[in-house]
This record gives sequence, structure tokens and C-alpha cells, in this order.
Amino acid sequence: MNHPEVDIPAIRQKLLALEAALKEESTESASSRETVVLDQTSVGRLSRMDALQGQAMAKAEEQRRQLTLKRISGALQRIDQESFGECIECGEWIGTKRLTSDPVVLKCIECAE
Repeated sequence: MNHPEVDIPAIRQKLLALEAALKEESTESASSRETVVLDQTSVGRLSRMDALQGQAMAKAEEQRRQLTLKRISGALQRIDQESFGECIECGEWIGTKRLTSDPVVLKCIECAE
């Protein structure tokens, strides 16, 4: 049974909207993660370093996005399996406010500490 005090359809909509936004961001930022061309004749050393740093930051952001997408997918699966809102450690219900603010959490506040 899903958490009895949480509006499951609203949570599902929130998760689906966040998933769509993250996928769109990922598509839009694909060019910033591409290989940096190191043309020493047209770009100075510092500019190349800036480009490499920008690429590294874009790749790290994409990794964070992909992790969040996996967590969203897991939350949607828990909704479908009727186990949304249960702490994975102790089995008690996760607080309603906690779930509403972050629907991908897996543990209650006590177990998360």
C-alpha cells in the first residue's frame, strides 16, 4: 500500500514533470559535453583550460542529472508496486512533508541519519 497520507497522483505528476525537465536539460546541454578541440593556433592556453574545465563541469552535471533520473524512475516504480513512502530500512512510513518536498527519498528521517 502506498503512503496513506500522500496525494499519489500529484506526486506522480511532480515526478513526471521533473523527469521531462531533466531529459530536456540533458538534450540541450549535449554540445557542452562534447570533446574539446585543442587548436593552439586560434585559442590561447588559458582559453583551452577554460574550455576543458567547462566540459568537465558539464559532464559532472550530466552525471547528477542521470542519477536523479534513476531515483525518479525508482520512485515511479515504488508507486506502481504500491510501496511508495515506506522506509527501505525500517519499513515505517516516511514523513508526509519529507515525501512531498522530495518524493525520491528512500529512508525516514531517523534511518537517514
